This record gives sequence, structure tokens and C-alpha cells, in this order.
Amino acid sequence: MEYRPLGDTGLEVSAISFGTAPLGQLFGPVPFERARDAVFAAVDLGMNLVDTSSYYGDAEDRLGRIIGDLPDDVLIATKGGRLGWDTFDFSPAGIRAGLEASLARLGRDYVDIFQLHDIDFVPLGPVLHDAYAELLQLREEGKCRFIGMTGYSLPTTRRVLLETDVDVVLNYSHGTLLDNSLSDELAPIARERGTGLINAAAVSLGILTPGVLRMEQHNIASDISLHAAQSMARTAERHGADIAFVANQYALQRVQSDTTVIGSTSIDHLTAAVSALTTPIDEELLAELLESRLPVDAQQWDVGLPENNVWDWRDGETA
Repeated sequence: MEYRPLGDTGLEVSAISFGTAPLGQLFGPVPFERARDAVFAAVDLGMNLVDTSSYYGDAEDRLGRIIGDLPDDVLIATKGGRLGWDTFDFSPAGIRAGLEASLARLGRDYVDIFQLHDIDFVPLGPVLHDAYAELLQLREEGKCRFIGMTGYSLPTTRRVLLETDVDVVLNYSHGTLLDNSLSDELAPIARERGTGLINAAAVSLGILTPGVLRMEQHNIASDISLHAAQSMARTAERHGADIAFVANQYALQRVQSDTTVIGSTSIDHLTAAVSALTTPIDEELLAELLESRLPVDAQQWDVGLPENNVWDWRDGETA
């Protein structure tokens, strides 16, 4: 396992973090013993950051049952403010109550990182002012060591980086074979400001997997991204390669993030992710795959409020 500084937090985090959405049964039933084994397998593989959320089904409850058996140096990150598929509460009172509830489920007095979850879906003004002020207060009280915000939209994450002094940000599906704008658009700002940068969804919410060839549509990804992913999957198949493995290789070896969150309760998948970190990329295959990558503006998905996705791609400024 490789370890990297998480911005200016002073934390050294594993290049691969363990994501708990599958563990929380967000995508289907998972027996508790399988979930427990996956957590310990991830730690044994060297992952020292566990990423969870109050939105991830019963993930916090399950972690609370085993957290006392984890090594003391394992970092726990959780998120709040997203209450359901389309329900959010980023009010100061809601954020505080949400973190207190998360701590109770986890059986902890504090978490290492607390982030607001998927802020793209609400007006950003109150989030970047009132909600941010509450995060600062919670950090001051010792309820969390570090604070951050997460989302999909590049313009939204850019605003968080420039208009707040959060410790970390998480952005998903922009550090991938399909779209590496996390490196191009966000990493330079994060580095300049000393903000930790977390990459998530290395397989683009499932479309950079062999199963994409059976998909006619995706509930989040745009049709144009889906078609580009299908082109990549066919190319990988012709070369006898697993598109998901190559996608993980790219995210872990080429994307300019401090850590990439990999979510799975399959020990084989977790082991393969670690292998993807160290196995050299087939450069000829990669070059052919990247021929299917579209311009970054064409790859953006319709996620969150339209006003939070406005970006002038010609000069890199938000409108």
C-alpha cells in the first residue's frame, strides 16, 4: 500500500480508502459477517481510511458494532446532510443533529473527518456560509478533527475550494478513464490551498465495468458517457483486459488525488484494487482506451441544481 499526505491535515492516508455504501446495503442485502470480513480485509490490505455516511443505509450502525476491534490508527470519515435520494438538510441545526446521531451509531465521541454530503442539490449560498460556519464550530468543539464537503459538480467543488477553508473535499466520477478533470481543474487549486483531495467512483458508478455492455441507460450517468464507456469496454474486451481493473489502475496511478475511495464487500474486488495500484499500466491499451474519451464539457452529467453546474469551459471560470 502507498500512503500520501491528505492536504495539509498532517494525516497520511492510504492511496485506497474503503467505501462503505455497499456495506450499508445501499445496493442490496449484505450479510453482516460478510460486511465485517470486508472491513477487516480492507484494513489488512493497508487501507487506513474508512469512508461512510449517514445516507449509506445501516453502514454506520454496522461499523459501530466492529469499530472497537479496528486498529487505533484507522481513520473514520463520515458525512451528513443528505437524508435520502432527494432529501437534504444542511441547516446548522440539521448538520449538528446529524453528526450527533452518526457519533451515536458509530459509538464514538468524534470522527476524524466530517463532510457535508452531495451539496450540489441545494442552493450553495447558505451551505458556503451558515453550514460552513457550523462545520467550523463542530471542529472547534472536537466533534470532528477535520471538515469538508462532497459532490459531483466541478464548479461546485471549485467554489468550495475557493470560498471556504475546509480541510478536504471529495469529488466523484471526475478522476476516471472517462473524465480526468479532477486532476486538470481541481487538483491545482487544492494543492495551492493545502486542501486534501479525495477521488471517488473510479469506475464511474459502474459504467466502467464489463456489465456496461448490457446497459441501455444509467440512472445518473449521461447517455454520452455511457456510450463512451461502452466503447472503452469493447476495446478492453478485444485486448482480453478487464475494463474495471484498468479503470482502477488509471484512477490510482494517474489521477492527482490524495486517496481514491473503493467501495465493495467483495474481498476479491478489494484485493484486485490493491493490485491495480502497483501493476504497471499497459500503455498501448491505455492510449487506445483514451481515444474514446470525449471533451470534458461533453462528459458532464446532469447532477444537482442546474445553477450549480454552470461553468465556462473556455476560461475555467464559473458563470
